[in-house]
Amino acid sequence: MIRRLSCVTPPYILTRLLDSDNHDIREAALSTLLTTAQLNGERSVRSLIAGALAASEDGRRSVYDCRHGTFLPRARLVRSEGQDPVADASANRAYDGFGDTRTFYRDVFQRDSIDGRGMRLRGYVHRGRRYNNAFWDGQEMVFGDGDGQVFTDFTGSLDVIAHELGHGVTEHTAGLEYRNQSGALNESLSDVAGSMVKQWKLRQTAEQADWLIGPEVFTPTIDADALRSMKAPGTAFDNKLFGKDPQPDHMDRYVKLPDTPEGDNGGVHINSGIPNKAFYLVASGIGGFSWEAPGHIWYESLKASTSTTQFQDFADTTFRKAEELYGSGSTEQQAVLEGWAQVGIRVTTTPTLVGRG
Repeated sequence: MIRRLSCVTPPYILTRLLDSDNHDIREAALSTLLTTAQLNGERSVRSLIAGALAASEDGRRSVYDCRHGTFLPRARLVRSEGQDPVADASANRAYDGFGDTRTFYRDVFQRDSIDGRGMRLRGYVHRGRRYNNAFWDGQEMVFGDGDGQVFTDFTGSLDVIAHELGHGVTEHTAGLEYRNQSGALNESLSDVAGSMVKQWKLRQTAEQADWLIGPEVFTPTIDADALRSMKAPGTAFDNKLFGKDPQPDHMDRYVKLPDTPEGDNGGVHINSGIPNKAFYLVASGIGGFSWEAPGHIWYESLKASTSTTQFQDFADTTFRKAEELYGSGSTEQQAVLEGWAQVGIRVTTTPTLVGRG
């Protein structure tokens, strides 16, 4: 299996920042890109280590302060499960975000932590200096503080925390390869997770939700709504500093890129807009809370997927799971059919289901 670091900041934003007139912004972007490339080389080994450490720990939380260092073993433990809040707001936000995400998976999907077996949740805050990212490396979650000019502290966004932990869930279920369509699906499933956790925490319906991923990660001076919009891919930002949001919302606009780090591993952060829009359409079509019928359909489909599942495969699986869970021709199944159709993917139906109203 191809394992690559799962980061929340799209590389196309960081690459554009290399052209900034501001020296500090350029240097922070370059440092973040170089760090990501270096960590990608370590990820396969770290994932194997994570598998060996998978004994149940009841999803207990541990948050460490890197004190702006980059060598995680030197980080200082600042808050453990059950302890009172500490003076470090970043540590408290990471702790609370882990707790919200853990409770969501337990209460909504009856899943015991990230691996389903009580995996301990380890978080590291204040990694490096002016680090413009947050990532899941197969073993723990790591947060940067941002450069203070473009990006702010990445612990400030619950959907970013849930997004990254969602990569862990995917790794312990389908194990979707982080490249091309399977990688874009991997990214989309984490956006779905992040958005559902935020909506669940706020008790928002699909209609009430903003469907934005990471609206809190930019500083107030940056003209951008968020990293991504699930409701309207391609509209999250449009500014001089890092250009226009490149996400497509339909297969007619699928972006073909090389399967290289420079090509976003085949456009995993870009083409995720297509399945993201499909989930939004399904949730809106069904109505109510996204984590109920839509979330269960997507979660069961994730568990039924493989490392090389493509968009078409996943769409077909969601259609079958909607039937298993809610019945043939049900409102839920029809919403799935129509949601995928609106992003240019025609679900492959069985003969008994073709033409049902």
